[in-house]
Amino acid sequence: MSVLRVLHLVGSAVSDFYCNLSRLFAENCLRNTANSALYEFHIAYISPDGQWRFPTSLDPSAIAAANPMSLAGAVQVLTQLKIDVMVPQMFCIPGMTQYRSLFDMLSIPYVGNSAELMALVADKAKTKAVVAAAGVRVPRGEVVRAGDRLSIDLPIVLKPLYGDNSLGVTLVKNAADYDVALQTALTHSDEVLVEKFIELGREVRCGIIVQAGDLVCLPLQEYPVDPDTQPIRSYADKLQQNDDGSLGCSTKNTTKPWAVDKSDPITERVWAQARKCHIALGCRDYSLFDFRIDPDGQPWFLEAGLFCSFAEISVLSAMAKASGISLDTFFETMLQNALQGRSGTTNGATSNINSGSTAMMVER
Repeated sequence: MSVLRVLHLVGSAVSDFYCNLSRLFAENCLRNTANSALYEFHIAYISPDGQWRFPTSLDPSAIAAANPMSLAGAVQVLTQLKIDVMVPQMFCIPGMTQYRSLFDMLSIPYVGNSAELMALVADKAKTKAVVAAAGVRVPRGEVVRAGDRLSIDLPIVLKPLYGDNSLGVTLVKNAADYDVALQTALTHSDEVLVEKFIELGREVRCGIIVQAGDLVCLPLQEYPVDPDTQPIRSYADKLQQNDDGSLGCSTKNTTKPWAVDKSDPITERVWAQARKCHIALGCRDYSLFDFRIDPDGQPWFLEAGLFCSFAEISVLSAMAKASGISLDTFFETMLQNALQGRSGTTNGATSNINSGSTAMMVER
């Protein structure tokens, strides 16, 4: 059995924030999936100046010691390394789109969803339109720019049209607070998605893994929200900036997300909606969707997060663990999906959708 040469694509050509976010999750992945009998890990690190580096680790000193080079130089290195498969670890929009496209051009397979799909889901309004056309409930919404008049009744939620980790997201219940909320969102995006607020309820995430053409729904993850004290999840609930400028997972809430029991009536309802989203969007390998559950128990689609860093702290990793799937097995299975000519894509998937599978077997 040959050892796979696996490249982790890390960093950001956009900002230090996205560089640090990428490094936080990629370090965790490297630490928890390293297996010299199976993999030979390599790192490509992109900095906000557009330079590439190939450090021996993600320690800041190793990154600083690595030789910076242009894209042309990086392509030469990638060719020499003879990479078998790439794991995307970049959170910024260029990292999820342009840099994935580069590996398409180099004919290097990569884990996860295509550059074209990532470009689509970067636009929250377009993503909503696609899943709504498939029969999934979505909150009423509209895209606004600076100076536009609002036509949706309060309460509303404002979100940057392009963005992640709840940056710039605000719940507005009073008209006097709208202008400030709009300006906050506009600092992260030129356009803002305004949605009708869906009363709680509950808030859950649903993950799907593609296995041998089947859509395997994982246990739902429920988030600690409260109608009075925490009606929506914010950036502060997800990430925190440490004193040294580095990023870490937030410790604001002592109550962590928990796995929803499969017997809970909401599970099958959300699974059914998540499958529709996965198929409508044309996802491959895996998918992840946020749903708001209204007081009547009906799921409403909020967002698609079609990304996984395979860190122990990643949402899909936690969901897989709750389903009895180890991180090692999850990671190896997704690598094999990428290597086997995309046999697990929706376009080639069978109609046998298995929502109850709790184990994955990989033959090597």
